[in-house]
Amino acid sequence: MIIIHSPPQLSAAQPPHQPKTSSLVYNPIKPTHFTGLKSPSFSSFNTPKKKKQVNIQETITIYPSKTPFTDDHVLPLSHLDTDRNLHVTFRYLRVYLNSDAQQQPKKADSDPFHVITTALSAALVHYYQFTGSLSRREPDGRLELHCQVGRGVPVIRASVDFPLSEADYLDDDPDESFVEALVPDPNPDEVISHPMTLQVTAFKCGGFVLGAAIHHSLCDGLGATQFFNHMAELARGASEIRVEPVWDRVNLLGPRNPPRVEFPVQEFLSLDRDFPPYSEKTGRVVREFFNVKDEWLDRLKAILLEQTGSKFTTFEALGAFIWRARVKASGIPSDEKVKFAYAINVRKLVKPPLPAGYWGNGCVPMYVQAKAGDLVDQPIYKTAELINKSKYNVSDEYVRSFIDFQELHYHEGITAGAKVSGFTDWRHLGHSTVDFGWGGPVTVFPLSRNLLGSVEPCFFLPYSSANEGKKDGFKLSVYLQEHAVSGFREDMDKLKNLEPGFL
Repeated sequence: MIIIHSPPQLSAAQPPHQPKTSSLVYNPIKPTHFTGLKSPSFSSFNTPKKKKQVNIQETITIYPSKTPFTDDHVLPLSHLDTDRNLHVTFRYLRVYLNSDAQQQPKKADSDPFHVITTALSAALVHYYQFTGSLSRREPDGRLELHCQVGRGVPVIRASVDFPLSEADYLDDDPDESFVEALVPDPNPDEVISHPMTLQVTAFKCGGFVLGAAIHHSLCDGLGATQFFNHMAELARGASEIRVEPVWDRVNLLGPRNPPRVEFPVQEFLSLDRDFPPYSEKTGRVVREFFNVKDEWLDRLKAILLEQTGSKFTTFEALGAFIWRARVKASGIPSDEKVKFAYAINVRKLVKPPLPAGYWGNGCVPMYVQAKAGDLVDQPIYKTAELINKSKYNVSDEYVRSFIDFQELHYHEGITAGAKVSGFTDWRHLGHSTVDFGWGGPVTVFPLSRNLLGSVEPCFFLPYSSANEGKKDGFKLSVYLQEHAVSGFREDMDKLKNLEPGFL
């Protein structure tokens, strides 16, 4: 159980239009009001070993250190930004140690909250769009960004009265409710009004957790990491960021004139106003963690190589294994279609490539589909081949056709449908480069449940570097229907001692 103390009501130190207002208390949104985006049926199998308490001290608004614009204006988003699958908040955290040995050079200011909020204030001069608010435009209902003078970003200050080591650096099977309290959880109305909210939680050891809640229409994981890297540069003493951010969403990723769909994206997408993304009824869903050792993966890929003569990546081989195990354990009727969904970065695939500073959504969803019965019955290598071949569909034309399909059919309700399994690999996204002066994060952890149209996503995650040398391989975070957990665990246990016949 988490006990959250409400912050005291503090008075505003300066009026909103003043740039130096990092200490201004933000009253309209209080931390204890961030209750949205959690399904009432969502829970965890993990039973907390002891009560852990997060103390919320205050919520303040951070404004740009210099006025980035003088007139209110509206910015359109790209058709990738306004994809209905991205009308969600993505929430994640970074865990930082704070020791003298890590500070290179040693920081004069050792208060992480002050360092981060000061850097945020400077970064918002370049990324002022994070201070805006989202609204649906007429007549098509697409999101657009309203930028108004005098707005800022809410930041929550919190503390914990024990060291990070006591929580194992949030690495192995963390306490679900405790982790949730470390990251802002705005409800749908709050996140539309404030597309980004941050939380800095100090631990007794001096380490801290930076939690973020960002509306996905503004950026993807790579775009958010670019922003936090620029924040970190400024925190470490840089006077300017190295790469100026690029906003030009419509010109770079807008529809063609006239729009045309030359790649058959409609094979994977359907039109249904009555089935918006993430509306699938699944019952009780839980999050499970699994450790995956390198030797198990090597054995899996070696068997697939022997069967096919082809080499498969970890994502292809293990993704195929997990997809089959999930569908099998879920008991989906054999004639029902199921989908494997993942995102692919197209920043360098489109023609011309997107500029280096582009921080909007730069990924498109890719889908592999099969009938549930075929997926369960066929050898794993055939599924791995399907995933592998799907990558070759990605081209500039695929991206442009996807965008034009959004232009032509957005009002009809584009959806990937039900029984979608979303997969994403966080092992190589560059999170470790976000260094505010104490070294990069030792743990990065996602809390989002809705991904790529799936309400049961799977994340490939690196182990915490705080436990480096203790473990090999990586860990899986998998959302499953409760009734499927037992059967899924059985198949994951078989991964340890694979026999070719099982595949």
